[in-house]
Amino acid sequence: MLKYWVWLAELPGLKGPSRLALLRHFGSPEDIFFADREELLLAEDVLPTQAELALNHDLSAADRILADCQRLGQRILTIQDAEYPQRLRNIFDPPPVLYVKGRMPAIDEEAAIAVVGTRSCTPYGVASAERLSQELAACGAVVVTGLAKGVDSAAARGALRAGGAVVGVTGNGLDVYYPWESRDLYDDVAAAGVLLSEYPPGTEPEKTHFPARNRIMSGLSVAALIVEAPERSGALITARLALEQGREVYAVPGPIGAPASVGCNRLIRDGAGLAAEGWDILRDFRERFPEKVRPAGELPAWTPLPTRRRTEPRRRPEAAPEPGEEPKPVPRAVSPKGLTDDQIALLRVLEPENPAQVDDLIETTGIPARRVSSALTMLEIDGCVQQHSGKRYTRTVTLAE
Repeated sequence: MLKYWVWLAELPGLKGPSRLALLRHFGSPEDIFFADREELLLAEDVLPTQAELALNHDLSAADRILADCQRLGQRILTIQDAEYPQRLRNIFDPPPVLYVKGRMPAIDEEAAIAVVGTRSCTPYGVASAERLSQELAACGAVVVTGLAKGVDSAAARGALRAGGAVVGVTGNGLDVYYPWESRDLYDDVAAAGVLLSEYPPGTEPEKTHFPARNRIMSGLSVAALIVEAPERSGALITARLALEQGREVYAVPGPIGAPASVGCNRLIRDGAGLAAEGWDILRDFRERFPEKVRPAGELPAWTPLPTRRRTEPRRRPEAAPEPGEEPKPVPRAVSPKGLTDDQIALLRVLEPENPAQVDDLIETTGIPARRVSSALTMLEIDGCVQQHSGKRYTRTVTLAE
């Protein structure tokens, strides 16, 4: 039953890998719900503290979420549904449920390209995102983007302008428009494609939601295009996640010395594909998707999307934060409870000021490379570490002993 899926997805404090480990062991969230403490402790890779959380049998939140979904015209897609994309199912930490509004394309059969970039973009970034996304859609690709202000919104507009399908992945509930000025764009995307979120209706945007959302965008896609990204940017997290998931990464070059293009230029220097037009990306996927991808020839001229007038008020998120590029966070103390042994070991050897290479971390901790990479990914999503150029890391928190 969907009620138990929502219960599992919304259990307070339960980490994503623990949810998946419980699902692997029990087979269904309903079986997890009715398991006792001793049965839960038999699940492999589930810490006792995490198993204890699954003894919370309060279904009131799940009932409320299901009622909200029915009222708002949203449906729930579980990781065991046939419609759930296999690409996404295969990533390290796939969401157990997705909230859906619109028509879900057969993502596994599409050349889906994630187009991301900074919110504080320049006019060059906006124009590049719109043009490249329009070309990608005209050539048969599905554009995946986050609908944030700046590059993401420009990418969605460009793809819609070409008549293409857009997959919009949000870091908030699908009924909460963020940013507020994108409310019409949300509706346009839902009409021409689909809106997705791992967060239930009513969820307000939070800073930690957006790096987590990035793994879904790259997980749905065969490649990621970074349009503009300063030195510290959530778009660079998407690029790294894409590489770890086995996706291709492309970047739009910018003027040397331009702060908004530092990240993109470095990606190209380090081996990312240079994208000056949509076909620079899609020519690499023509053989893989011969019935989908084709050169578009002369593309239609840009025309602004019409602005619709609303007759009913929409709820504005209260005090919505501005995620993305922010100053170095003030160190906070985190409890070892809920962290994996690998994550704790890495936090103990990482320093706040001297970045460490991944190879050095592997040698120091004795943890295999794949597990180090996975642990660093989750720590970065949780804001516990920061990545620097050359895949070097520092600790941004203190570990409470």
